[in-house]
Amino acid sequence: MLPAPSGARAVVVGGTAWHVVAADVDPAWVATQVADDPLAAPFGARFLSALADRVGVEPGVLDSVLVAPAGGTGPGLELVPAEVDHPRVRRALRHRSEVGTWATPDGAAVLTLGRGVAGRWEVSLEVEPAARGRGLGTALAAAAPVLVPDAAPLWAQVAPANTASLRAFLAAGYRPVGAEVLFGP
Repeated sequence: MLPAPSGARAVVVGGTAWHVVAADVDPAWVATQVADDPLAAPFGARFLSALADRVGVEPGVLDSVLVAPAGGTGPGLELVPAEVDHPRVRRALRHRSEVGTWATPDGAAVLTLGRGVAGRWEVSLEVEPAARGRGLGTALAAAAPVLVPDAAPLWAQVAPANTASLRAFLAAGYRPVGAEVLFGP
């Protein structure tokens, strides 16, 4: 148990045989809620729903959490700073601070970087449907680490059902390090 981090009302984070519930709730309440199955219960629907009731914010999606390879490989494609009205950018602005946006010159793809949960640098990307299937997502994921100030670690959260995005990040060398559910910005 930890207090709620900056940028969220609560976060449940876990990996192989461990979980952290970061929320401003009674630790004894959490222990009681997960007592029957402490390895699975923190990501279970019953616990997430009960925690949502406690913190007053609905849980987001259960995401895989990945970390970029140190240093990155460089852009490998041309990216230009961009100001675009795009759903991916609007979402980044709701959940992150210090958001920067880049796009390919033809507008086929957009990449956002910003500070998310607990101030960590986070990346998101989107490839237009007509440009998919040619490795552009992987190139964007590979380009992202060199855009982060001071070579800080870069994190990505990917819904496991978004297999195209998951494959792109893995192909770019990102390593899965856990999973998380974010409760609101």
